[in-house]
Amino acid sequence: MRADARRIAVDAVVRIEFEGAYANVLLPKLLADVDLDIRDKGFVTELVYGSTRRKRALDHVVDRFLVQDPPPVARAALRLGAHQLIEMGTPPHAAVSATVEAAPKRFRGLVNAVLRKVATAHSAGISYPNDAVALSYPDWMVARLREELGNQEADDALRSMNLPARPQRREDGYVQDPSSQRVAALVPVGAGDVVLDMCAAPGGKSTEIAGRGAAVVAADLRLGRAGLIVRNAERLGCSPGLEPNGVAVVVADGKAPPFGSRTFDAVLVDAPCSGLGALRRRPDARWRVEPEDIGELVTLQRELLACAAELVVAGGTLVYSVCTLTAAETTGVLEATCAALSALGFDPVSSDLSLPTSDHDGMFAAVWRGTFSTGRR
Repeated sequence: MRADARRIAVDAVVRIEFEGAYANVLLPKLLADVDLDIRDKGFVTELVYGSTRRKRALDHVVDRFLVQDPPPVARAALRLGAHQLIEMGTPPHAAVSATVEAAPKRFRGLVNAVLRKVATAHSAGISYPNDAVALSYPDWMVARLREELGNQEADDALRSMNLPARPQRREDGYVQDPSSQRVAALVPVGAGDVVLDMCAAPGGKSTEIAGRGAAVVAADLRLGRAGLIVRNAERLGCSPGLEPNGVAVVVADGKAPPFGSRTFDAVLVDAPCSGLGALRRRPDARWRVEPEDIGELVTLQRELLACAAELVVAGGTLVYSVCTLTAAETTGVLEATCAALSALGFDPVSSDLSLPTSDHDGMFAAVWRGTFSTGRR
């Protein structure tokens, strides 16, 4: 079964690295279609997620023993083997022999020779040319977070996101990171309240809020993602209508929301972001995000927040959250929208940046209360 698990992992890494598949979308589908026990499925997950997170550091070690870039499937096998040797502490004989067996026959000689050299190098101690390689992140990401958070806090956050995320379940059985649970808890719920979750997929926050008695409108721009909300709400026993403990799912653009102004007692804007606080559970995201993406996301975040503010009733609550660490998407968005929100009659209640640890993702959240006098329209 271990050899089978490694073959599945090799296939997954090829599809993520060279075909553009998303790890958190691809791997559950692959594992659902194979006959592996829970232990082996966990092994595949660690191989794929771990080697994808650590690919820059792993490739640095492997490349010392290559004369040219190997084909994708050989690269995947070498990276997985190096991950077992360096990161997982697998005994060299087991790691090398099983990985060789999982590789296509025409590449087994190469994989065997290189991994044996990697095992020897690891036992002697491995050095890296710089911290970004050692931490296994793009140079710009390390530099930016160090500049904005300070070297120690940035490095601690980056190291924590190289560790696997431990599944944590709510009382209703839904698997959700504690940081996301804390954001949902910032949305106050009273009897008869109607809440909008503006960017709701996959529905974790919507179902938590509904579970406290609210009627929730869960919106998302894409039909497929809206379907995720429907399935999760059904599985958790939320009613499908706009009633207490209900989740009504709509496909809608948050920049042009199809709702009347002053409609909701609370609006949650869990905005699209660079995700730099949740990289442990999105292992390939660190290799997809580019510096210029952040400016585009900031523009979107500000637009969503401005539209959301128009939907909150007098005395209602506006909550903004992002699972990232960049100043532009967190305090920068607050500073850029402060005057406009104040002019609309919103007073700031709280804001907080929580850095990622081994127990939770990094998350930023801010809360405002509407102090204007006009009521529901």
